[in-house]
Amino acid sequence: MATPDTIEVVPLTLHIGAEIRGVDLTRPLPPAQTKAVREAFLKWKVIFFRDQNLDHAQHVTMARQFGEPTIGHAVFGHVEGYPEVYSVAKNRTANQKYEAMTVTPWFGWHTDVTAAVNPPCASILRGVTIPPYGGDTFWTNLAAAYNGLSEPMRRFVEGLRAVHAFEPRGGGTYNESVKRRALRSEHPLVTVHPETGERMLFVSPSFIKSIVGLSPRESAKILEILWEHVVRPEYTVRFKWNGGDIAFWDNRSTAHLAPRDIFQSDFDRQLYRITLVGEPLTGVDGSRSTSIEGFPILSAAEELKAIAAE
Repeated sequence: MATPDTIEVVPLTLHIGAEIRGVDLTRPLPPAQTKAVREAFLKWKVIFFRDQNLDHAQHVTMARQFGEPTIGHAVFGHVEGYPEVYSVAKNRTANQKYEAMTVTPWFGWHTDVTAAVNPPCASILRGVTIPPYGGDTFWTNLAAAYNGLSEPMRRFVEGLRAVHAFEPRGGGTYNESVKRRALRSEHPLVTVHPETGERMLFVSPSFIKSIVGLSPRESAKILEILWEHVVRPEYTVRFKWNGGDIAFWDNRSTAHLAPRDIFQSDFDRQLYRITLVGEPLTGVDGSRSTSIEGFPILSAAEELKAIAAE
């Protein structure tokens, strides 16, 4: 039973995901609840809040209790009047023809904006218009995935680095946005979480382009093994949205999958996301992420100031 100084944490799977009860996110949380939510976030990687029904301003206020919001999206912009908020709409990527792509079991899985040298540390997604069925989102635990590797494989991947990038695909407004703000960075393939000390198999299928130092074929085969591994069902949680729900996940220790079934229905789907400023990642050997192209992700305020100065 939750009290003003506590929360109720209801785990959803063995490795990842918990529902948080007994909080009202429409107003600032008491310090004890803020601390408890943060602890649940770190332990369960993604936490869910039902029936909160925030507006944009309340969403921003809630996010600020846990970090500094970035610009809505470093490449694709933000909601007018709310620079911290990014619209996650059904057709936001110009109706890409998924059926024309090579669809693998890991297709579409990603960690947010890993093409930047400092990917967001967290993402907070708010459901507004939700289909009556379909449109579920999946998350996977990258720490559990690392621990699930054999010891020889863990030793092997700990010394590797990978290039992450936004690259043109399909055509239309997506490509135009990517060309306007190219992002390409190199991250350790195994990272150390700055708060928990856990090791993460930091592989983002949608954004990793190659493993540094390996031949193209070696890189492709190793990545296929790792991508298939991180999306194993036992590492994942599936969330059925309702209007007003919120998902808050640790972007340093998870990857997630947006639904594709919604493109096969006439149902609308509208969510809004805020991401929190992160830092370059650190590998097992202490090496840090490096930028190849583009700039770090700034806070929304810093980003707007930089744009105004151009």
